[in-house]
Amino acid sequence: MGIAFTFPGQGSQAVGMGRELAEAFGEARDVFEEVDEELNQRLSRIMWEGPEDELTLTANAQPALMAVSMAALGVMAKGGLSIRDKVAYVAGHSLGEYSALCAAGTFSLADTARLLRIRGNAMQAAVPVGEGAMAAIIGLEPSDVEAICAKAGRGSVCQIANDNGGGQLVISGARPAVEEAARLAGEKGAKRAIMLPVSAPFHSALMAPAAERMREALAEVKANPPAVPVVANVSATPLSDPEEIAASLVEQVTARVRWRETVDWLGENGVDTLFEIGSGKVLSGLARRINREIKPVTVNTPADVEAAMKVLG
Repeated sequence: MGIAFTFPGQGSQAVGMGRELAEAFGEARDVFEEVDEELNQRLSRIMWEGPEDELTLTANAQPALMAVSMAALGVMAKGGLSIRDKVAYVAGHSLGEYSALCAAGTFSLADTARLLRIRGNAMQAAVPVGEGAMAAIIGLEPSDVEAICAKAGRGSVCQIANDNGGGQLVISGARPAVEEAARLAGEKGAKRAIMLPVSAPFHSALMAPAAERMREALAEVKANPPAVPVVANVSATPLSDPEEIAASLVEQVTARVRWRETVDWLGENGVDTLFEIGSGKVLSGLARRINREIKPVTVNTPADVEAAMKVLG
């Protein structure tokens, strides 16, 4: 099979996401209602009506993005989709890895929503606001950016958080070090070096307290072997053992999201069509820049679902 399902991460959220699915399909409404009930919050109302700054809060954005992905997938499942029969691999960008695992049956919908709420709160609480930062570096090789981070850090945390492909890298760590690294990247010849409007230094060593919180939370949740392998963020290799998956999710909190390597691995292992299930088109855009042999397909509206089901047969 040449199909992989991928699931978006933070930054893909937008007010109104999932609303068309909920209006068109009872299966989608059921997903949103279950997430709302599990979190004891009308998260769906924030998703559909805003305000945007409330949706953007890490603790809301993470389960909200997962809910949209699972709503679209629920509609597809009702239409006869079997992931086990049609999909070779699943993967997700950062929080999207939880969506991928939910899609593959490793975690229940309720447990996934609860884990992402815990993850969002823990990541936000790990570092006082203002002490950490992230920056996007465009147009340099990973080895160059690693050297810049080492020079800028000088004993404080500064590291690559995301390798998104197409020359797009995101760095994360202590604010002074990240600001210095962005300056050095400009001097090195980066096309752009932009400080990002984020609330915490995600995927850096400063997130260690959040990683420990996730270790505790994951230990309390039933995890099944996934119906198809999940290609993990931290290794860009497929995992099927629940204990290895849990360990990888803990490491993911402080480690680099190896998305370029993930898409490359999928292409090298027979994937020619990459479905992005959920809000936005970020992963589809990245896929085009990483491997032009892979066809990206976005699935986030009723029309998208209909078109995807025709492709999937």
